[in-house]
Amino acid sequence: MILVPAELADLPRLLKFRTDSAAWLTQLGLDQWAKPFPAEHMAQSVKNGEVFLIKEDLAADAAATVTLDRDADARLWTPEERQEDALYVHKLSVDRRYAGADLGGRILDWCGDQAAKAGARWLRLDAWTTNPRLHAYYRAHGFTHVRTSNDPDVVSGWAAQRPASLDSGHGLALPESLAPN
Repeated sequence: MILVPAELADLPRLLKFRTDSAAWLTQLGLDQWAKPFPAEHMAQSVKNGEVFLIKEDLAADAAATVTLDRDADARLWTPEERQEDALYVHKLSVDRRYAGADLGGRILDWCGDQAAKAGARWLRLDAWTTNPRLHAYYRAHGFTHVRTSNDPDVVSGWAAQRPASLDSGHGLALPESLAPN
């Protein structure tokens, strides 16, 4: 699998990841991601170079997406935690065609690798508060629950982190044409 930075032209596909995931989660009885995501917010993340698509090859449709940034939600992370060097995983979505292959785990390992290369101490994320299956998934991938927000406006309030670490075994890479020299 290769990993490529998303472009603004990919915005419809990025939004489709969100709606497809919401439909699948609805079948599981969860309201996660049921509210449409503001396209302009995602577009800004794309412009910032924070959104990535995972593909089998450059011509293939995306198998997954992830946003990796330094955006620490002040409602989830204390001022002291926000001062620590960390990268944050957002909007990780895997197309259902790739379910069961642990592509999400490989993406998390790539994110941890990127965090370590950036000198960050932590790889952090938040998850839908009412999705214990997702919490278990992240725990199985080395994340430790830090806290759950009791703010009624924070639906993705289950905060977790794991140490950033170099990991070349994730099998994801930029194509040679996009790799830095």
